Amino acid sequence: MHQYSALQWISRCCVILWVLCLQGCDQSATIKADEDAKRAPWPHGAMITAANPLAVDAGKRMLVEGGNAVDAAIAAHLVLGLVEPQSSGLGGGAFLLHYDYASRATTFLDGRETAPAAATPDMFITEQGVMGYIEAWTSGKSVGTPGTVALYFEAHQRLGKLPWTTLFEPAIELAEGGFIVSPRLAGYLPMMAKRSLLAKNPGVRDYFYPEGIPLSEGTRLKNPAYAATLKRIALEGPKAFYTGEIAASMVEAARQLPHSGSLSLDDLANYSVKVRPVICGPFRDLNLCTTAPPSSGAAQIMVTSLYGHLKPQDASSDDRIAAFVDAQRLAYADRDHYFGDPDEIDVPVDTLINPLYLEARAKDRFAPSEDPTPGNVSAFNQRSDTAAFAPDTTEEMAGTTHLSIIDSFGNAVAMTATVEGPFGSQRWASGFVMNNEMTDFAKAVSDDGRPLANAVAPNRRPRSSMSPTMVFDALGELILVTGSPGGNSIPAYVAKSIIGILDWGLTPQAAVNHPNIIARGETVRVEVSSEAGKSIARNLESRGYDVKRREGENSGLHVIQVTPDGLEGAADPRREGTVAALP
Repeated sequence: MHQYSALQWISRCCVILWVLCLQGCDQSATIKADEDAKRAPWPHGAMITAANPLAVDAGKRMLVEGGNAVDAAIAAHLVLGLVEPQSSGLGGGAFLLHYDYASRATTFLDGRETAPAAATPDMFITEQGVMGYIEAWTSGKSVGTPGTVALYFEAHQRLGKLPWTTLFEPAIELAEGGFIVSPRLAGYLPMMAKRSLLAKNPGVRDYFYPEGIPLSEGTRLKNPAYAATLKRIALEGPKAFYTGEIAASMVEAARQLPHSGSLSLDDLANYSVKVRPVICGPFRDLNLCTTAPPSSGAAQIMVTSLYGHLKPQDASSDDRIAAFVDAQRLAYADRDHYFGDPDEIDVPVDTLINPLYLEARAKDRFAPSEDPTPGNVSAFNQRSDTAAFAPDTTEEMAGTTHLSIIDSFGNAVAMTATVEGPFGSQRWASGFVMNNEMTDFAKAVSDDGRPLANAVAPNRRPRSSMSPTMVFDALGELILVTGSPGGNSIPAYVAKSIIGILDWGLTPQAAVNHPNIIARGETVRVEVSSEAGKSIARNLESRGYDVKRREGENSGLHVIQVTPDGLEGAADPRREGTVAALP
């Protein structure tokens, strides 16, 4: 790694600080212009994009009724938990990134699931060794304390506008009156019957496989239990969820066999949302702001900055793709090694997004045949404990959902929510599935006794790939809201949307449609369902990369760009999302 003299350090740090100040960025992520100046009314109208049209309709309804982006996000996600339970819901967790137009302030609310108090580092190890993914995924040990409902309430108390009960009305109406089963939900069920316990466990078996037959596309499906749960939460607040009958049903679900879990009533009663720093970093003359660990939002700053260093001047399209691949390889190696719960371990995120570190890290560019290793932060970080982490062993399944919203007041929300794998742990509690978020921890322990950054521990939050992100111009004005589901591939999906729009000159929809490229470790996955993807795969192979061709990828990008002509949105065609605008 490049070493700098003391004089170089001082001069370079001064330049960096000056540039960051010009861009209006600070590490607390509060973006301000002249505090005394009154902001002009937001001129661009409103927009919402999410993974299901019924959820988009619910969010739009809140906006039409005078609600703001937070109101719309909660109402939309309550519907997503009903109509795409394979992706997220009340039994899971979420990250919410908020931008306030009037004050230019950004806020990150962490509603990530937590490990039960009785969790242990070796809980996924049996006499036969480390549990396989499917065995762990469907076990009671996989269930963590859900945070979504607490996140709803915290966000609404801080930032909401409409009455709390109003936000629940669309989802309750759909749960009681029924909704039409979508092709995506129906398509999951035959596969899940073969691969998981969804067709066997009580509750989910009867709901998704009535009389033993999987629900078919076009069926009208009612969920009175979900409606009853929502009515309780609407009237009583989150205490109705985290105590009493609903809480007891979650504990009962987690403690069922096989591999009974340890979720307790105390775990639920003690859950709290964390307000964490929003972290920002420069990309050209822009300012990229995103979510701090335990999320992987920082990977967006890392990938975009590394890409800027690795991309040659006058780069061809093939050179740009190669730079994007190598930026991912370096950023993933660092993310995998260093990221975990910042309340439990010392995550050197300030170093990993430091422009000086990233400039030096770009010089570590690995040959296509090499397996990338994490960077050495010690030259930039006086803390030495981070270097002692053992190699990461986390497996993370593709799942989750994302929605992006800008309201008529200019406020914005990027919210990514999850139950982890498809249908979570396939355990049913009061009309919803419970998460399997504990499998987002490293299941194995290190052979040499060194700690893992993402090891299981009581009350700890597992590392997440979720990366809701916003981009601001040099004057601090919002220009992009983005995020995606997709497990470990989320950092790659989201970075593609940012670089695609802001560097490759694509429209939001063209950037979302662009073939996905995921470069984590030795292998580069390329989506080859289009001729463009096939061409990318051939080019990367000619450069020596180990390419794995994929006909489809599980992204669910939902993006809004602010342009001089207004708002331009995109919904990922790989899912069932739509975009709705209000003038």
